[in-house]
This record gives sequence, C-alpha cells and structure tokens, in this order.
Amino acid sequence: MTASLVQWDHLFADRAKRITSSTIRELLKLTQQPDIISFAGGLPAPELFPVQEVAAATQKVLTEQGAQSLQYSTTEGHAPLRKWIAAQQGNINPDNILLVSGSQQGLDLLGKILINPGDLIGVETPTYLGALQAFSPYEPEYVSIPTDDEGIDTTALEELLKQKNLKFIYAIPNFQNPTGRTMSLERRKKLVEITGKHGVLLLEDDPYGKLRFRGDFPPSLFSLGLEYAGGDESQNHVIYMSTFSKTLTPGLRVAWVSANPTINKKLVQAKQGADLHTPTLNQMIVFELVHEVLAKQTELVRKVYGERANLMKAALEKHLPEGVSFTDPEGGMFLWLTLPEHLKSTELLKQAVEYKVAFVPGTPFFALGGGENTMRLSYSCANAEQIERGISSLGEVLKKNL
Repeated sequence: MTASLVQWDHLFADRAKRITSSTIRELLKLTQQPDIISFAGGLPAPELFPVQEVAAATQKVLTEQGAQSLQYSTTEGHAPLRKWIAAQQGNINPDNILLVSGSQQGLDLLGKILINPGDLIGVETPTYLGALQAFSPYEPEYVSIPTDDEGIDTTALEELLKQKNLKFIYAIPNFQNPTGRTMSLERRKKLVEITGKHGVLLLEDDPYGKLRFRGDFPPSLFSLGLEYAGGDESQNHVIYMSTFSKTLTPGLRVAWVSANPTINKKLVQAKQGADLHTPTLNQMIVFELVHEVLAKQTELVRKVYGERANLMKAALEKHLPEGVSFTDPEGGMFLWLTLPEHLKSTELLKQAVEYKVAFVPGTPFFALGGGENTMRLSYSCANAEQIERGISSLGEVLKKNL
C-alpha cells in the first residue's frame, strides 16, 4: 500500500517564508567546476590556514584539559578567552563579552532580541547579504542609508533620523563587504555622535579589521561609543562584533559580541535557547592560538591579500573597458565594480561562466533593490595566474556587451 503524497508547505511559520537561500551560497555551487576561476566566494585562503599549529594546540588542550574541553560549558564562553578579548578591546569588562558560533550567529541573536515586526532597521547601501538573511525572518523594514567612498553619508543620515525612528543601524566600517571601502575617521566620530544623540543603537560588524595591508588602523565605533558614554560601558550604544574566522580559520566557528550589560544579558539568554554554548574544545584551541600564532598568522594573511589585491587592481586597469570603475581597498577581501547603467551583472554572470570566470552580482546586497550594474570580486583565494586569466576573461565579457 502506497502512502498518499502530503504537501508540507502549509506547516511553515510565517517567518520561515522569509528565510531564503543565500545567493552567494547558491553561486558557489555553480562555480565548483574545477576549470572555473571564481572571484565569487568571500572565503579565506585555505592554503594559509595554520593547520599544524591548530593540530598542536588541539593536542595540548586534549592532553592538559581533556575532560573539561569535551564537557558542556557556560553560555558566556571560555573565561580566559573572553578576558584576552577584553584586554584587546581596551580593557573592557569581560562579563560584557559573549562568545558565539561565528559572526552569523551573533547577527541572528541580535535580530532575535532587538527586532519586532515592522521595526525600522538602517543598513548601508549596499550592505552585507548575510546580515539581511539573519534579520529578515524577524520582519523588519529596512531603511537604506546612502554611502560613498568614506562610508555612511552622515549628513544624509542626520536628515533621515529627523523623519524616521530607527531601532538600530548596521555598519561594517572596515573594508566593507561588499565594497571594500573603509569609513573615514571623521565619519566614524560623526556617526557615533548622531546615533548617540538620537538614541539609536549602532551595530558594528568588524570581521576584516585586522586584515589591513595599507594605511593606519582607525578606532572602532565601539571605542568611540565608549568615549561618547564617558567611559561608562553600561551606557555605550555601540555593539561590536568580530571573529577569528578571517585571521585563524573559519572552521573553528569562534566569534564574539561585545555589548553593554543590558543587551549582553539578553544575548546570553537567547544563545541558551539556540545552542547552549559555542563548542568548548574550539574555544580552548583558539585561546592557545591567540598567544603565539595569531599575530604571525594575521601578518601572513595581510601580506598575501595585499599582494593579491594589487595584482587584481593592475589586471583590472589593464583589461577593463572604459566606463567601468572599481574601489581601491586598504585591506580585507573584496573590491567592487560599477558598470555602465545599461549593463546587468546578473545577466553577465551567465556569460562569464561560459568564459570560465565567476563573480557575485551586486543586486542581493541592496536591501531595497537596485545595484543591477554592480558586482563584487574577491581576491583572497586566487593566485597570480588565476587573477590575470580571470580578469582578462571578465574584460572580454564586458567588452562584448559594451
């Protein structure tokens, strides 16, 4: 006897209907063919991973703290690692730091505790697609904030805040994903001041901040927020997120959120319901690595990414037709192309794959639509030969369409 077919879609909660596949993740499937040169995925270079160092740290942890490393732990995270992070962030209180399973979990938890249906959330134009994925199930209304080469247009933001009550603003000030731009110091100070004055939370996502290969390190929005609050952590309206995924390795899935005590307490409660705690063993491994391996590893990544970024910029100058512009990142993993307005990067991708090169169309990074004539390129995983050949092929596609 054969069971009758059942349709299951009607069982999903309304919020589940707002959960969609990542455009980038779907593109990665398309580019898995070995002959495709992919500038699409925002992945760290795997050949740089400190495999032997991670193996040694793992062995040390299991030998010296075996039972503890394999046991349940506190939701807040491994205390010595939180203490180390607190010192790096200017000797803040470790109790205001929550270790999470990758920055993506941090985004989801913040969406869970902060967003009511219909809340107005300010995002950069364009912004990180993964943040939109994390926030959208909680049914916010996005407000698109104009940006330029210095980051968020604070003059436009100030006018916007006179008209709309935003719950929070999400920003990536360092080597932004997807554009690669860095927010200027003047804009950082103004952004913290404006949001503080209007009582708007500011969520600073900083996964790439340590990957600077040119120029000086500006202060974080979080540190400026603490300064604005007169050093009182309980009054800091800036929430900070960062990760070890881009400096050490993403597979360990260890990241953190620093927030004022009120917000941190609610984040801890939300994480208890999500996964109890980030894997204890992974946290302990990271703690072993931050002492002697992290600085050396970060320097290596900076050097290699800087070289690859320069190679890609040189290839773009050589092969791109007139009318196409691109950003000049000072660090991170991405640069951003703007094409003549009549070109649609989503359509161009199909042709580019035929030429054995891939990129990410810009449209998914725009919360309210737009960006059809933009694309994101990542140089982190491509060697010199791939960059030259891939950008040459991309240039051919663009010339053909112009």
